[in-house]
Amino acid sequence: MWGRALLLAPPMSFPAPLPNSGLRLRPDLPLCQTDLPLDWYQEELKPYAEEYLALPDRRPQTVLPWLDAYVRPAQEHFGESLLLLAHFYMGGEIVKLVERYGGSISDSYALALQAARQPEKKIIVESAVHFMAESVAILAAADQQVWITNPKAGCTMEMLAKDHHVLPIAEQLVERYGSELTVVAYMNTSGRIKALAGRTGGAVCTSSNADRVLAWARRDGQKVLFVPDQHLGRNAAARLGMDPARWLVMPDPQVFAGNYPIAKVDGGLAALDDAELLLWGSHCGVHSFFRPEHVTWWQERDWRVLVHPESPLEVVQAADGAGSTAYLWREVMEAPQGARLVIGTEGHFVTNAREQAAARGVQVMHLADIPEQELALAGCGCATMSRNDPPHLAGILDLLRQGKAPQANRVLAGDAVDEVTGELDRLPEAERATLVSEASLSLERMIAVVEGS
Repeated sequence: MWGRALLLAPPMSFPAPLPNSGLRLRPDLPLCQTDLPLDWYQEELKPYAEEYLALPDRRPQTVLPWLDAYVRPAQEHFGESLLLLAHFYMGGEIVKLVERYGGSISDSYALALQAARQPEKKIIVESAVHFMAESVAILAAADQQVWITNPKAGCTMEMLAKDHHVLPIAEQLVERYGSELTVVAYMNTSGRIKALAGRTGGAVCTSSNADRVLAWARRDGQKVLFVPDQHLGRNAAARLGMDPARWLVMPDPQVFAGNYPIAKVDGGLAALDDAELLLWGSHCGVHSFFRPEHVTWWQERDWRVLVHPESPLEVVQAADGAGSTAYLWREVMEAPQGARLVIGTEGHFVTNAREQAAARGVQVMHLADIPEQELALAGCGCATMSRNDPPHLAGILDLLRQGKAPQANRVLAGDAVDEVTGELDRLPEAERATLVSEASLSLERMIAVVEGS
């Protein structure tokens, strides 16, 4: 029913393991990590949280010996088969802790490839949000296990594009347009949405390659449903020179929760028929608050402004550069001495970038760090990623060593977790196998597009 011949991607090739980012804990400063209330921890993890909360302070000389008592035995137990991962946006000093124990830090695209490019790693523990760990699991081999330190670590953007939101709309669109419709799923989606992209002849994209994947998806004049971030979709379309008059934003999922007839879109079916690009109505709570005036304020004071493409189109167009977290990190690390950079993205990322840059004589500020009241914003971090904290890291590694890790922390393709209750919805094995096939295809198509461009 989903139409379109499948693109046969070439065999996937994977680069070398991620390099060390150079992040280091400072012994004189406390860990910048907000403690979670005890009732936010799973029963199995509460003993570790109680110990952590009872520590006299959060300074590394206090926290590290406590953490070492759990992490080091797990590393000795699993040896070279253990791989620790974290995303650049992780709250507090978790990225530094993970890297201290030999783990890798990167953006979601590079993290997704880690299991496939390191087949010798059998136990993979990720401190990030659930969709990232699931992307690793989709590409993992049968003998590799993927675990997340906190299964309730979600993504506000992905939470507005669950399968029960998107699939009812996608089914109506396919019924109307058949094989003329292709779904492009941003990496910030569940495996169930990535599978939708796979079976509609579409692909996954990332913030660094969204324009290339969108161009590929449009190659036969396809109508594209871009899920979930409307801002990234707009920015990719603008970069390709697509006509904004033929972009259509779908209704706000916070209002309709996916339960509406497609004729209710702005302009009705006529507008839907004329549109080339259908943008799902979700967004990132961290990036969507930036405005062009924030960019201009810094530029007028001779700062170079770089932003993430999950920011609104007008912000990206006003900035001096835009790109993924990997791009932003590289720009900071390669900036010449004396450079002054303003970064518009997640707050914890900017804090870590500022620290690294200062040692090299480079100034880094957050786009929101404007003293004038009328332009003031909180340079907020990703609150859901911050749910991965030292007790979660210590607890899951210790329980894995003992063979007692809770199944809710095991990540299999197709898993859906309620970010509030932690309730797990796991697919039957046959359905999971189908999902892995379809979602893997969407990821392989992305890799083929990127490697072929």
